[in-house]
Amino acid sequence: MTHRYFSQSPLVGDQALLVGSEAHHLVHVMRARPGARVVLFDGGGAEYDAVVERPGRSRVELRLTARREVDREAAVAITLGVALPKGERQRWLVEKAVELGVRRLVPLATARSVAQPGEHVLERLRRTVVEASKQCGRNRLMEIAPPQGLADYVGAAGPRVLRLLAHARADPERDVEEVPRGPPTLEPPAGGGAYLAVGPEGGFTEDEVGLAGATGWQVVDLGPRTLRVETAALVLVTLALSGSVSVRRG
Repeated sequence: MTHRYFSQSPLVGDQALLVGSEAHHLVHVMRARPGARVVLFDGGGAEYDAVVERPGRSRVELRLTARREVDREAAVAITLGVALPKGERQRWLVEKAVELGVRRLVPLATARSVAQPGEHVLERLRRTVVEASKQCGRNRLMEIAPPQGLADYVGAAGPRVLRLLAHARADPERDVEEVPRGPPTLEPPAGGGAYLAVGPEGGFTEDEVGLAGATGWQVVDLGPRTLRVETAALVLVTLALSGSVSVRRG
């Protein structure tokens, strides 16, 4: 398999330059020599065949030989709002969200949040986006947005997208309504979109759930077992992609 590398600069013309960690990996880990072939992408949607011309200690000059528009994005444009867990679990969550095709991840500030990511954490997660995109073949980078309060987040999602908030039922005997299987019926833009919300380990408060419900969000029960934040997030993404959900009444 041809190795993929991310160019921080837009790829134009027939020349490219890799610097920083990408150049280091190509030269010092992969031991690339002149004539080695790689694939480059810059986050704009295309990928490029390239040949190493001049490898250096901290930079690599390459020649672009072909350009391809390759769309590996999910059919549903998903924005995932999530109260991030602590530590390495953040990185795992971001990696898997990239693989599933999430377009945008918004760290949520909620009443029970345990992690308040600063800019250095967000930059680390953005580097994880690059690494995951290289591995899974995406040519567009998932956006890591600045943290946002839940009220602002639920208010930003208009009525013409699917809006799902994960929240366990307080009463397991309470009736649920099955939404028909298949892709959700969405208004334009073509391809549809979804806003998803996942709370922290302690879940959303009832006031937060009520706030979302008052603005038209559907409250989704993910089952009788207690899920970690990252597990719940990926389950909700999968449900949005498949269109099969269980919605709480009331």
